[in-house]
Amino acid sequence: MTCQLVAVCFDASAPLRLAQFWAGLLGRDVVRDAGGAFLPGTDTQLGLRFAASRAKRVGENRLHLHLTSASPDDQQQTVARALALGAGHLDLGQRPEEGHVVLADPEGNALCVIEPGNKFLAGCGFLGEIACDGTREVGLFWQAALHWPLVWDQDQETAVQSPRGGTKVAWGGPPVAPKQGRSRQRFELAPPADGDQRSEADRLVSLGATWIGVGEDGTVMLADPDGNEFGVLTPR
Repeated sequence: MTCQLVAVCFDASAPLRLAQFWAGLLGRDVVRDAGGAFLPGTDTQLGLRFAASRAKRVGENRLHLHLTSASPDDQQQTVARALALGAGHLDLGQRPEEGHVVLADPEGNALCVIEPGNKFLAGCGFLGEIACDGTREVGLFWQAALHWPLVWDQDQETAVQSPRGGTKVAWGGPPVAPKQGRSRQRFELAPPADGDQRSEADRLVSLGATWIGVGEDGTVMLADPDGNEFGVLTPR
């Protein structure tokens, strides 16, 4: 067995407020914990965690979430629900003919509501994709780290998906936005049930990760080949 990708963690100035926004948008429950709030996922839909942080945003985020739509009305309803919960429209230079709607959550994190008929995200569920800036090297690293199949590998763009299906994780290839400061969004991994945290961290380092240290809560912090921090949680 190998580690499990259980969540994307967001730094937030008001983690409970941000968790409530995403819970309302995704139709999930909020579980409060010592460090903030958690929206549990399922076998096919990734969880989201929101951690308290006073650090100001530096540079652009390297990942954002893609939500899928079953029909034009469904897309409009998702956008309306997001706006009612506190989102705002965001102009990233997208063209109207592209079909998707770009929004920002209450703390400025971008998200896209994808138009119906998108074949790449067909069958992926409502949280269809974690869309990341990243090189092909980092996509191959995560393929090996998670033992998830590589479902896209073309023109330096890569994507992986759990063998069970569901949310894809994709990297758009170069150019990659410069990294400035600590990543405000990070993957959280659970060590395998038949292994231990440090052994799993050592395996990830052998695949190309960089050791950072151990946090106050016992999470082992590493960085992937593109320098993005991620955590291996304590066994639970």
